[in-house]
Amino acid sequence: MSALHRPHGTLTDESDPVLLTPEEAGWTYTGLRVLKIGRRLPRTIETGEFEAFVLPLSGSLTVRVDDEEFELEGRESVFTRVTDFAYVPRDAEVELTSATGAVVALPMARCTRRLEPAYGPAEDVPVEVRGAGQATRQVTNFGVPGVWDHADKLNACELITPDGNWSSYPPHKHDEASECEVVNEEIYYFRIAGRDGVTPSREGFGLHRTYTADGELDEDAAVRDGDVFLIPRGYHGPCVAAPGYPMYYLNVLAGPAEERSMAFCDDPAHGWVRDTWKAQAQDPRCPATDHEGRLSR
Repeated sequence: MSALHRPHGTLTDESDPVLLTPEEAGWTYTGLRVLKIGRRLPRTIETGEFEAFVLPLSGSLTVRVDDEEFELEGRESVFTRVTDFAYVPRDAEVELTSATGAVVALPMARCTRRLEPAYGPAEDVPVEVRGAGQATRQVTNFGVPGVWDHADKLNACELITPDGNWSSYPPHKHDEASECEVVNEEIYYFRIAGRDGVTPSREGFGLHRTYTADGELDEDAAVRDGDVFLIPRGYHGPCVAAPGYPMYYLNVLAGPAEERSMAFCDDPAHGWVRDTWKAQAQDPRCPATDHEGRLSR
């Protein structure tokens, strides 16, 4: 098995579909948990030295932390709506309760500052259409600098790539401090829709590439629903959604920089592709969702 590609079921325990710590990843800052919350069966987690977002992947839930309570209106699936979310600080006890059951992602970052809990309403989350032609994709910027500044180290966003399209392209990297990039460890968590374009399914697949200029890393992987891919360094991209199967992924980034940033450098061999987008129309399937739901085209 690849050290970077972690297929569904390889980062799990009895209650968490994904349980990825920095130690498991072999780095310092970035982690991810995906939890199943049973119907009216509260779960309590301790954040320890990590701050986190509470991001519903399916279902709605109540978050209780530091004597505060947030009601998160979720979604049927990641392909149907932009969701509410919450920020929870380090050194906190967090109770998660769902009246109907839910699956929840907790993007995490090891941090030093303890901030207050906070609520992020879906209607305040900006949805960006990036790229053009077959490189058109939706970026849901719920937890990025300049949009959500209430975090110490943690950055996160969601992407939806229509079936047949490419995203995370041109390939880019963020593994050194330079004029165009900062150091960030990054997690890709994939959900792949089945034939209805809405319900996640292991039937479909996509492709992901990560490599370094010196060839030390050179991985091409078929990714399926629930898979995780780790980006410790190097260029990453494209992510390709196979025809018939829309692709979602959650990006989680954190690093040592004093100020949060997601700055990156394109692979100079492929950066010219950005200039061609000016002469291309964007795919009308994007945006695919907003805070009101799934957009029909």
